[in-house]
Amino acid sequence: MRIDIISVVPELLTGPFNSSIIKKAIDKKIIEIHIHNLRDYSTNNYRSIDDYQYGGGAGMVMLIEPIDNCIAELKKERDYDHIIYMTPDGDTLNQGISNKLSCMKNIIILCGHYKGIDQRIRDNIITIEISIGDFVLTGGELPAAILTDSIVRLLPGALGDETSALTDSFQDNLLSHPVYTRPREYKSWVVPEILFSGDQKKIEKWRMEKSLELTKKKRPDLL
Repeated sequence: MRIDIISVVPELLTGPFNSSIIKKAIDKKIIEIHIHNLRDYSTNNYRSIDDYQYGGGAGMVMLIEPIDNCIAELKKERDYDHIIYMTPDGDTLNQGISNKLSCMKNIIILCGHYKGIDQRIRDNIITIEISIGDFVLTGGELPAAILTDSIVRLLPGALGDETSALTDSFQDNLLSHPVYTRPREYKSWVVPEILFSGDQKKIEKWRMEKSLELTKKKRPDLL
């Protein structure tokens, strides 16, 4: 899979992709991540990528031309399944969206900045708009990193145990069951006895019951 990320401040994205699971996935050639500086596609001497908005008002708007130039250049090399815009008023990211995107071959993620992008890009080029929540950040770089992480960990071979992602919270619209590890007893806090029974069917039944219990308590809207 290949992910191309278009950014005004690409240096914000170098850290998240240079460690942990994503770095390992890149090294194993499971994923290609390419970060593009939008200023490289500006046609003026100042490499500017924003201007005042028509009609007046506070805040600058990202210019249409550099964005279109960058995306057009990328599309000369390959076809893209989706061109995603990270924006607070997009569809809220959930596990289902990440699952679907992890099945794609090539995607572009455009990071918003300032007051946003020229609406004509949204109307004519963007195929999906995604938000990570009902709040506003300085730019779309951190949301793009979050989206990328949620996709990469689902790719075969990215995690040490490929079944791990399948038991995460939200995969089946339930929160994950409680998990425990050594020591068996600590400060009189003990691990549930059922987990030592050796009866995998009973353990799975207990885990499902706990998942339902936690979901009903914390996120009843999922049920």
